[in-house]
Amino acid sequence: MKRYTIIKNSFQAAFPYTIPIFAGFWFLGLTYGIYMNVSGFSFIYPMIMSFIIFGGSLEFVAVSLLLGAFNPIQAFTMTLMIQARHLFYGISMLEKFKDTGWKKKYLIFGMCDETFSINYTANIPKDVDTAWFMFFVTALNHLYWVFGSTLGGILGSFIHFDTEGLDFVMTAMFIVIFLEQWLKEEKHYTALIGIAVSVLCLILFGANNFMIPTMLMILLLLTVFKNPIDNKEDKSASAL
Repeated sequence: MKRYTIIKNSFQAAFPYTIPIFAGFWFLGLTYGIYMNVSGFSFIYPMIMSFIIFGGSLEFVAVSLLLGAFNPIQAFTMTLMIQARHLFYGISMLEKFKDTGWKKKYLIFGMCDETFSINYTANIPKDVDTAWFMFFVTALNHLYWVFGSTLGGILGSFIHFDTEGLDFVMTAMFIVIFLEQWLKEEKHYTALIGIAVSVLCLILFGANNFMIPTMLMILLLLTVFKNPIDNKEDKSASAL
């Protein structure tokens, strides 16, 4: 009974955090499923690919890879370039994934941008099991994507609409997450570093190539200035 209560409380705490993700994943997944359909694939393909790959933008690129000539080197290189940011997500989550037991493998597999944002920044109540909370966030987001992609694949033959601009749903969601995190912090050192580095790398490398340099520079700066930032934040907290 106690185990059931732990699982129930964790699900109830995790679900509200994933509601915005459901809205975004449903639209984008639907778009992806329709795209697969008009490209000549049955709904089975987006359903299986969204379940196994669970890569968002990578799955859109995978359509052209499937339709093109067989080139595993190109596919590997493209996958690495698109998904390399998850290496940095993984480094950030090393501490949080400790002592999660059997859930750890699934948490690693299912960590997408949105799931990382929630699991890294959420204020988990003390009476909620952290491992189960992160598991349900991951599983629910995974389910939303599979559901949207499968539905799009099924309905792709029957509905036609202009999907231009739908991708901004996820951009808007990340802006909201950033603002929530900004309001929670007394000092904004890490956020300001992230903004400054992102703008600088965007100018230097362009919109198509700035992500990896940005991640590397942010990781380097936060590693170098970790102790000074922690000390200033501790002083601010003690002053209050």
